[in-house]
Amino acid sequence: MSNPHPAPLEAGQPSENMVTLTHLIYALHAFAVFSGVVGSATIIGSFVASLPSIAAIVLNYWNQSAVRGTWLESHFRWQIRTFWFAVLWILVSVLMMVTIIGIPFALLLIGLAGLWVLYRVVRGWLALINRGTMPMD
Repeated sequence: MSNPHPAPLEAGQPSENMVTLTHLIYALHAFAVFSGVVGSATIIGSFVASLPSIAAIVLNYWNQSAVRGTWLESHFRWQIRTFWFAVLWILVSVLMMVTIIGIPFALLLIGLAGLWVLYRVVRGWLALINRGTMPMD
């Protein structure tokens, strides 16, 4: 019988299954961003509230222990932080919309946060393709 989770080749190296899963997670996030660009929702709204992104964040948490100690750990942390900071920016925008004066600033924040999410998905996926790590500060 074959093992569905082959062992890493050497210490600190993730299995190819985990690399493929990380590509899938970036693809789910990218699809959510794309939905926000071409759809009626905002980029950040689609990123946080769409089923693909929610599935991606569940996969991140579900498989986080499998990548601990490997270079993929930085990608999982990058993806998780991107999601939760996007939620934070939406909450800040909603609070700003409570006042009439804050509405233009909230709309600006939503737009800038959407570009920030797009940047983080693209930068992370490109680093994964090159098998590079993401900053973990």
